[in-house]
Amino acid sequence: MIYYITGGERSGKSSYAQKLAESLSDTPIYLATSRIWDDNFKERVERHISDRDDRWTTIEEEKLISTFISEKQTVVIDCVTLWLTNFYLDTKNDVQLSLELAKKEIDKLAQIDANIIIISNEIGMGLHAQTEVGRKFTELQGWTNQYITQYADKAVFMVSGLPLTLK
Repeated sequence: MIYYITGGERSGKSSYAQKLAESLSDTPIYLATSRIWDDNFKERVERHISDRDDRWTTIEEEKLISTFISEKQTVVIDCVTLWLTNFYLDTKNDVQLSLELAKKEIDKLAQIDANIIIISNEIGMGLHAQTEVGRKFTELQGWTNQYITQYADKAVFMVSGLPLTLK
């Protein structure tokens, strides 16, 4: 089962995903996709870790997320935006190649018999990016989000801590 949770920054996505995972499993897995860019981001990651108790196992993987998910597991993937950033930077901002690589991983996720909770940002509703690189990334994010929702069994949009069911 694929659950897709999207929304803006600080909309409550992670808290909602964590509670969902805990309702589905006594031993959920948190799959972190981010690189640690600076001290501020490191603090953010540490805060997320402290929000989870000892039932949780944390795995860090920047791109090949499907290789770390086994059958029957409950996994929270946090988050698509940071995951895509890794592809985008490593391909020198090549939108098409980044999208192809992301789609391959998403296709693999869809084949795993597990509860996969995917968190993503809805960045297209925010400020218009001032740079071409930023505008291209927004397109990449939007196309990837649409691709994920084709596989999603359930989709939720978070607004101010409130879940709105999309699918």
